[in-house]
Amino acid sequence: MTTSVVLITGALAGIGRATALAFAQEGARIVVSGRRDEAGHALTQELRSLGVEAEFIRTDVRHEDEVRNLIDRTVTRFGRLDVAVNNAGTEGKPGPVTEQTAESYAATFDTNVLGVLLSMKHEMRVMQAQGSGSIVNLSSTMGHRGAPGASIYTASKHAVEGLTKSAALEGAASGIRVNAVAPGPVETEMLDRFTGTPERKAGLVAGVPLKRVGTPTEIADAIVFVASAKASFITGQIIAVNGGKTAS
Repeated sequence: MTTSVVLITGALAGIGRATALAFAQEGARIVVSGRRDEAGHALTQELRSLGVEAEFIRTDVRHEDEVRNLIDRTVTRFGRLDVAVNNAGTEGKPGPVTEQTAESYAATFDTNVLGVLLSMKHEMRVMQAQGSGSIVNLSSTMGHRGAPGASIYTASKHAVEGLTKSAALEGAASGIRVNAVAPGPVETEMLDRFTGTPERKAGLVAGVPLKRVGTPTEIADAIVFVASAKASFITGQIIAVNGGKTAS
């Protein structure tokens, strides 16, 4: 069986980093991308120490030429692209709707929505030619229930879910599956930035039925499953991994 080639955007911290390590445990060949060279090369060395082939390609997903280069270099290096995890994202500028601006909107949507669109465009270009592939986008529990003070972020994740479903319908005839994993609160630097204070973070946790935040590894395990052949009949779905937060 051919070892899978996996590409992960936004791979240098949090859920992206945990996902790279989880795929390494599966023996995949991995390309990680992000905007910080030092962190990228350090992660690559860590992955190689686990016995897998790994490369870092610096990429800003807001720019199509860089995304095109990322996909083309991945295929040049490994010959194909089996799994793509589009994780690059930002929480943007939290705050009420009345404080948002065209600039805060663009800063969030350019990464969270345009970045996913451009990534899928070039990932699907390769996957259509091979007749197979699995794409997993990162959404959020806020992508389908909203939250005060997070209007732009919430809207961006609504858009990711719409893109996911549309791409799944377009890709199905070519053997491409497209899904999204929607985490609840997860112990990451992004969550700390978003909540701002321990008190606000505790308030967010109180709304989770399991009464805790998730770990990046728990989200990574869900991503690995959704991307795998064990989920071969799952496409166009938004899979919540949120401790029961959307159960009611």
